[in-house]
Amino acid sequence: MSNQTEHDEGNTDQGIIPEERTSGQNDLSSFEEQMTSLEEAAALSTGQLVTGIFVGMQETTAVVSIGQKMDGIIPAENMQTLSQSEVQSLIIGSELASVVIRIGTNDSPTILSLDQAQYEAEWLSLQDSLTNGSTVEGTVISTNRGGCLVKLNSLQGFVPLSQMSLGSQAGGPAPTQEEDRIGQTLKLKVLEVDRTRNRIVLSERVAVNEARANQKAKLMSELSEGQLITGHVSGLTEFGAFVDLGGADGLIHISELSWDSVGKASDILQMNQEVTVSVLRVDPEKNRIALSLRRTEPEPWETIDERYEHGQLVEGTITKLADFGAFARVEHGIEGLIHISEITPRTIRHPREVLSEGDVVSLKVLSVEADRRRLGLSLKQAIEEGENASP
Repeated sequence: MSNQTEHDEGNTDQGIIPEERTSGQNDLSSFEEQMTSLEEAAALSTGQLVTGIFVGMQETTAVVSIGQKMDGIIPAENMQTLSQSEVQSLIIGSELASVVIRIGTNDSPTILSLDQAQYEAEWLSLQDSLTNGSTVEGTVISTNRGGCLVKLNSLQGFVPLSQMSLGSQAGGPAPTQEEDRIGQTLKLKVLEVDRTRNRIVLSERVAVNEARANQKAKLMSELSEGQLITGHVSGLTEFGAFVDLGGADGLIHISELSWDSVGKASDILQMNQEVTVSVLRVDPEKNRIALSLRRTEPEPWETIDERYEHGQLVEGTITKLADFGAFARVEHGIEGLIHISEITPRTIRHPREVLSEGDVVSLKVLSVEADRRRLGLSLKQAIEEGENASP
């Protein structure tokens, strides 16, 4: 009996010792976990950007693991940049970037903000765009005499009037009023980023010019002489017309507007008019594209022998007077010469004694020289033939 008691007491003693060790180990483990959590919390600072793992939702609050033994929460008011559908589609285990708003304790979690992280990311992105010259997009929300205010996600930037493009970015006509631009999405270059002053300055003009330069280089590599291409008239000058070919301008010299003589480009074309032109030359070194409007039609002189012959009577319009005679247009692109001796039977010192520019007269064809672009005409013989034909 005594031995049994001793044996039981021995078993009891042996059973107590492991239990005490287990409890002590649990207390030690819990203490270490708390110390780890406190150390991780001490490593955080307000305003710090952290990347956590999405754990799940507690009603409208997102729970994020930001350390080995530490969770943070993102209240609904701190993740308004996410739509309801985006919140619902968050995947457990995915990474979420957020900014520390308040550091937690053992009794309260760390408060995080996804919106603030997005805000910080946008500033960093704009700084990167300034550094590497990349293009950003912004939507015009207001305008004034100095320029326009654009929305860049959650930030706002300013485009000075001097940095706005004269034309639309799609190659169409320029807006007639600043208000017409409200709601437009613009491609922009970042000129200045000053976080301390909350200042972002942008340029539409630089972005448009760069895009057009790239488009022009691409077009010039694709165009070939004689190719027909359609564009819109983008400018009229004394020496010709510019045509927008889809981001790149080519020039139609005034001599290439028509087979007829042209006084000014506006006599033939209008601004924004759609026109099909022929490519004359592509000069990558000078960055120029030469175009022709008249060469989209057959040259009239090439087939003149099919329409005119010696002795034929034609109607012509006097276009120019010279000491030696008068020029008359008999059709689009074809002018002939009435020598002064073929104007009238009487002797005259200058064609103006008989004719004026714009007169429409009956003429007789004396000669046709297609290869030399010459057509000889006679007013005198046409009059005589008409008189002889009269009863």
